[in-house]
Amino acid sequence: MEITVTVNGQEHTREVEPRLLLVHLLRDELGLTGTHWGCDTSNCGACTVWMDRIPVKSCTVLAAMADGRDVHTVEGLETPFGLDQLQVSFTECHGLQCGFCTPGMLMTARWLLDHSPDPSETEIREAISGQTCRCTGYENIVRSVRHAAEAERSP
Repeated sequence: MEITVTVNGQEHTREVEPRLLLVHLLRDELGLTGTHWGCDTSNCGACTVWMDRIPVKSCTVLAAMADGRDVHTVEGLETPFGLDQLQVSFTECHGLQCGFCTPGMLMTARWLLDHSPDPSETEIREAISGQTCRCTGYENIVRSVRHAAEAERSP
């Protein structure tokens, strides 16, 4: 079946198998390997992207479901001025180690900050509760999100 999906502002038309998952369209067809494929069951959250500005786990979304939709991946976080503040904060506050969960964490945290510019630690932990990190114990991830929130509020 033919689908057309806009990814990070660029329209793509592809012939796809009806059972193709969005994560595989992004990685294998479009070469956007920032979206990680981890568990295939929606448990780890490494594959989180936005579809029509809502976070979704792309390992449980069929590519056909993205037809006519707007998808944003971690590659789309960069601004014309450089890295998104959240990406900078993850680097400065050591919010990543192996980096496998980072794309999903960034997409989820960016959505949170866009909807709640001053989230509490509890709100951050609740927002990222669908993301599995096996390295950091979440402390530095929470610190990174708080740092980004504070930096974005500063003049």
